[in-house]
Amino acid sequence: MTRRRDFIKISALGLGGLALAYNDYQSLKALDVTRFASGPDWVNKTFPTYCEVCFWKCAAWSQYDEQGNLKSLRGNEQDPHCNGRLCPRGTGGIGMYTDEDRLLTPLLRVEENGEQTFKPISWDEATDYMAQKMGELKEKYGPESLALFNHGSSGKHFGHLLKAYGSSNIVAPSYAQCRGPREVGYKLTYGKTLGSPEPLDIRDTRCLVLIGSHLGENMHNGQVQEMSDAIDKGADIITVDPRYSTAASKSKYWLPIKPATDMALLLAWIHVLIYEDLYDKSFVEKNTYGFEQLKHHVRRHSPEWAYGITTIKPDLIRKTARLMAAAAPAAIVHPGRHVTWYGDDTQRSRATAIINALLGNWGKRGGIFNSEKMSIPDYPHPPYPKPKWSWRDTLNGKYPLAGLALSNTFIEASIPENNPEHLIKGWIVSGTNLPLTLPDKATFEKAANSVEFLAVVDTMPMEITGYADIVLPECTYLERHDDLRLSPHREPNVALRMPCAPPKGESKPAWWMAKAIGEKLGLGNYFDYKEFTEVLDWQLRQIGSSYDEMTRIGIKTYPKTSSLYYDKESTIPFNTSTGKVELYSTELKSLGFDPLPIYKEHQQPPENFYRLIYGRAPMHTFSRTSNNAYLTDLMDENNIWINPKVAKIWNLKNGDLIKLKNQDGIVSDFPAKVRVTERIRWDSIYMVHGFGHREKRLSRAYGKGANDSDLITNVLMDDIMGGTGMRGNFVTFIIEPA
Repeated sequence: MTRRRDFIKISALGLGGLALAYNDYQSLKALDVTRFASGPDWVNKTFPTYCEVCFWKCAAWSQYDEQGNLKSLRGNEQDPHCNGRLCPRGTGGIGMYTDEDRLLTPLLRVEENGEQTFKPISWDEATDYMAQKMGELKEKYGPESLALFNHGSSGKHFGHLLKAYGSSNIVAPSYAQCRGPREVGYKLTYGKTLGSPEPLDIRDTRCLVLIGSHLGENMHNGQVQEMSDAIDKGADIITVDPRYSTAASKSKYWLPIKPATDMALLLAWIHVLIYEDLYDKSFVEKNTYGFEQLKHHVRRHSPEWAYGITTIKPDLIRKTARLMAAAAPAAIVHPGRHVTWYGDDTQRSRATAIINALLGNWGKRGGIFNSEKMSIPDYPHPPYPKPKWSWRDTLNGKYPLAGLALSNTFIEASIPENNPEHLIKGWIVSGTNLPLTLPDKATFEKAANSVEFLAVVDTMPMEITGYADIVLPECTYLERHDDLRLSPHREPNVALRMPCAPPKGESKPAWWMAKAIGEKLGLGNYFDYKEFTEVLDWQLRQIGSSYDEMTRIGIKTYPKTSSLYYDKESTIPFNTSTGKVELYSTELKSLGFDPLPIYKEHQQPPENFYRLIYGRAPMHTFSRTSNNAYLTDLMDENNIWINPKVAKIWNLKNGDLIKLKNQDGIVSDFPAKVRVTERIRWDSIYMVHGFGHREKRLSRAYGKGANDSDLITNVLMDDIMGGTGMRGNFVTFIIEPA
């Protein structure tokens, strides 16, 4: 493949404290912090923030040592996301700030002696370059040719810049790679999405069903705490998983399901609830549409039918369905978060939504509560220009129910050979490590080498920086202001993030970068403030608070305007075409899709191959934290879980080094250690996602463990909304010499 740009590794010039003087760019020199003092004066000071290590965004307070250096973080007691307790990732956030491998100065790709490398440049030069390249793209192809890939808080600031520039092509990979099918499935059924955090009343539930959801390892802090409380109060947990997870160890029933057969189990549960007359008749009669069609649809989907598919015994399927029904409406089938598995993921999410409806738990204590979110106006700015085309045009008539942009169609639209009608020619990548995030690395690399301009905004020299034309070093969340946190919960609330320490090196907050670039593009009227504190104070005053107040309290809760639960006799309005919970989806029917979830057989591993199952660890978030000294101390590499029967066949034992090769011949770059355990089925292997980094400047993460992302080359597309199913990949073993 012809490469327009080589993959190059960040040299030491971009790291370790090199500071460059500004040229004469005084108008934007000010940081979003008062210049920090140092020493003992800081010992008794605290500053509020909210965590950036995962999407839960727990509110926290900074704490300092006797010399006034930032030392640790503790949870804000008033925050419903964390109740004053941070998870391992949250407490390890300090490691992002102290990491000596951080990016600390802007870097520009240049050619020296026939080889491509990066050279450090000033911020004045960096913002000049950004404005020049964005201006050239706009002139040649139109503003819509520039796309933003983003994850985390920095994306909001660059999203504002992109919209002011004239492009609405903004995508978060998490939609297609993670939660999209769930959001669409629940909207089709209930007329609304679940959002984040999900409004699950786990603290008062009597039965919690986890199917592909690993609370305790996937550290959704508030939900983990509530599950612990629910267990203490006698709640029953049912875990469906081919792996004996942490959650499974706390469960009354563990169902070690054959991978790719979850839909069969869900349909069998529906069968039992209906044909054993266990469903909530009052809720179903008043609030649902299509019950008779559903009943007819599942008539043959008995536990005996499902047993032959799932390997779960009929008696266990019946016992677990009856346990849910006995607890209803204080029973929840958790909708999950990372739900892009086999390509029929919207329909599988619909099946979980249908079971929740049969349990009558919508708007009920111990079920799914009515969350509420604060509404705050945008800081005044001119109207955004209207783009000539948008992300929807990249779908090319596919994925009719995609609710947000899809990273996979942006990738396809970046490759000229695909002859896209709407071609993307430039990327800004902010806070997301695309090589370890997107499936199908070969197509990603082709796209990355096709675009004319690629800018990366990051705190660390992640793999994505190796593809960049320019790298902009963002300071960590502990060194900056960001937008207010407005996540929905039982009561509406607002949380503030302010700097807890001075930015290191020449790293900058994203709001500053966006403003600097915008002004050089002639878009200064969209950034009519000197400091971001002006924006925050104006917004807070619209809701009866102020920046000064929030610096003292960190989070503020407001009275709820609607009830948390519906009473038993309520007829609940739902925003569907029928005004009811659609067990039978009229919208799917009108679009030519199955109106009811159906079981489809999925491909099984070929001989001597095993299904690749990947997951999370409580101390790490994707690939973002695997260089964090605080967190690598807890887990510095992944290993490969292999069932003892399989290990015996391959003559493998604990600690042996193996590489993995997938069905398409792709081999992991680095080996990982074997873990022989009964906690994984014989037809699968398991590994934690986010390891096997190839960037040598990640001194603690380089070469540690294997990278599952490289092995995901078979992507199973969800035709309804464009989700990228990633669990249809199989691996075999290459045994490393001793």
